[in-house]
Amino acid sequence: MRFDIITVLPGLLESPFAHSILQRAQKKGLCEIAVHNLRDYANNKHKSVDDYPYGGGSGMVMQIEPFAACIEQLQAARPYNEIIFMTPDGETLNQTIANHLSTKDNIIILCGHYKGIDQRIRDLYVTRELSIGDYVLSGGELPAAVLVDAVVRLIPGVLSDETSALSDSFQGGLLDAPVYTRPADWRGHKVPGVLLSGNEAAINQWRDEQAIARTKARRPDLLDE
Repeated sequence: MRFDIITVLPGLLESPFAHSILQRAQKKGLCEIAVHNLRDYANNKHKSVDDYPYGGGSGMVMQIEPFAACIEQLQAARPYNEIIFMTPDGETLNQTIANHLSTKDNIIILCGHYKGIDQRIRDLYVTRELSIGDYVLSGGELPAAVLVDAVVRLIPGVLSDETSALSDSFQGGLLDAPVYTRPADWRGHKVPGVLLSGNEAAINQWRDEQAIARTKARRPDLLDE
């Protein structure tokens, strides 16, 4: 699976992709992450990629030409399943979307900045718009990193325990049950006895009950879907 991320601040994405699961996934050849500096596609000597908005108003708007040049160059090299724009007014990213995207081969992610991007980019090139929450960040780089992390960990072979991703919160429409590890008794706070019983059926039933109870308490909206 390949991700091509277009940004004016490529340095912001160096660390998230250079450690832990994402680093191992790339070393294993299970995913490829390429970050492209939008300024390399600017058509002026100052390498600026933004301009004043038509109609007036505050802020600057990212221009269409640099995005178009970069996207079209990438498309000439390979077909892309999705061109995703990370934006607060997009569809909220969830586990179902991450699962769906993990089955794709090639994805382009556009990172906005300033006041936003020229609407024609969204109209002509973008196939999907995603948000990581109802708040505004300084740019789309952190949301892009979140999206890539959420998707890559679902690719078969990325996680050492193949069942781990399948038991995550939201995978079955519920939050995950509480988890514990050693010691079994810490300052009088004990691990639930059923988890120490070795009875797999009883443990699975307890986890199911706890998942439902936690979801009902914290995210009752998930039970209404």
